[in-house]
Amino acid sequence: MHTTPGTIVVGVDGSEHADRAARWAAEQAAAEHRTVTLVHTVSAVTPTYLDAALADPRTARSRLQAGGEQVLDAAAAVVDAAAPGLEVRRVFELVDTRQGLLQLSEDAAMVVVGSRGRGPLRSLLLGSVSAALVRHASCPVTVVRPERGGTPRHGVVVGLDGSAESLPVLEHAYRQASLHAHRLTILHCRWDVAPGTATAYLVPDDLALADDEPEGLGLAEATAGMAEKYPDMRARARLGQGRAEDVLAHLSHSMDLVVVGTHHHGRGHRALVGSVSAAVVEHAWCPVTVVPMAGS
Repeated sequence: MHTTPGTIVVGVDGSEHADRAARWAAEQAAAEHRTVTLVHTVSAVTPTYLDAALADPRTARSRLQAGGEQVLDAAAAVVDAAAPGLEVRRVFELVDTRQGLLQLSEDAAMVVVGSRGRGPLRSLLLGSVSAALVRHASCPVTVVRPERGGTPRHGVVVGLDGSAESLPVLEHAYRQASLHAHRLTILHCRWDVAPGTATAYLVPDDLALADDEPEGLGLAEATAGMAEKYPDMRARARLGQGRAEDVLAHLSHSMDLVVVGTHHHGRGHRALVGSVSAAVVEHAWCPVTVVPMAGS
């Protein structure tokens, strides 16, 4: 599978969740002046493929192609409604969805998917497709989660650990906030809370962290240079007490986007970072972008 380098790839399957992802991808592509590539795949082990092959093996491909084109047509209409005039490319392949999207992520600027898909296995989609992308994609992955309507939104929140490896995560958050004229919240979490206590406590806005505190030092180093690169941005630092995934999920109720990082390989704290990103994707109430961290 191949596509235009730098495109925003979005997986579609005709579901409401995929349509939500297509709308989000269209708006993102318009903001970044990129193309959108709509991708629909059919795996050889799915009922759709097997039924077509058993009915008439000679025409199975053409039948599946026709069905795939209908899905892509519908998704293209969603994109056009969200961002008229946007250049849209299409990809249909008989391949496992995870394999196809991971391959395309090697050249894409971003891969976008919905949080649930169509069919009897839709409750497992997040655990298969989205989780595979979050763990292994070569580019940022955005999982477009359902939102609660009527809730005021307050921009972008990025979860950081203060390490140099998290700089790509911070820069992505700055860029998204700047592109969409959103406020940026930089979150660092403490773990010194007793089990069973409230885990989403946040200190007051615009917290000034002391230089001699590990959290303050880490955030100061991580944000160095970003103000010059994005002079239009006003970022605020906040300190959360509790597990990072709990605090970020809590904040997602009132955010436009959550940005987190993940390591694809490694042990110790790297595995922990990966588990945080997966948990946030599972429980957030707004889109979540997972950015590969340096050294992945």
